[in-house]
Amino acid sequence: MFRQTTFGIALSMLVLGSGLTTIPVPGHTSTKKTTAGQATDSISRLAVKSTNFHAKTIEKSVFEQINRYRISKGLPKLTLNAKVSRQARFHSQNMALGKVPFSHQEFERRVSLIPIAYNSAAENVAYNIGYEDPASEAVTGWVKSQGHLKNIKGNFNLTGIGVAINDRKQVYLTQIFLRTRKAQRK
Repeated sequence: MFRQTTFGIALSMLVLGSGLTTIPVPGHTSTKKTTAGQATDSISRLAVKSTNFHAKTIEKSVFEQINRYRISKGLPKLTLNAKVSRQARFHSQNMALGKVPFSHQEFERRVSLIPIAYNSAAENVAYNIGYEDPASEAVTGWVKSQGHLKNIKGNFNLTGIGVAINDRKQVYLTQIFLRTRKAQRK
């Protein structure tokens, strides 16, 4: 599904969520298995291991792969931002715990909590289980999806990546893209 109003959404499953993009917002600051659908109640009782080494390794790998892709297309690298990553990680944790469905629920609120003045924002989410390299699976899926690829190739300069892994070894990935007000692509 793709819609172009305030947000553009494209669904693609690995499970990939939607490639969610906002239009410029004036005055805004601040075992290989895949499963679709919402998290179940039983997941909410699972512990999330979002700060473990494996999650951090996945976050770093996603960042590096996205920048390699952008460079290969003649686009500038994105800068990883801890404040943006914190919001991405929080969303991945909430999805892994079943507190929110696998979705972009409250995206506008999430990015408005980032204390950075921005002109536009976008988000890609993915979920997978059983892959040896969950970062590559997510990035490959995003690149093959028109809506996600639009975000990856978008006129953004900052990014944040958050990964959460629950006790079922379900890996939730969120990447937020921002275009700061002072940055202008030529």
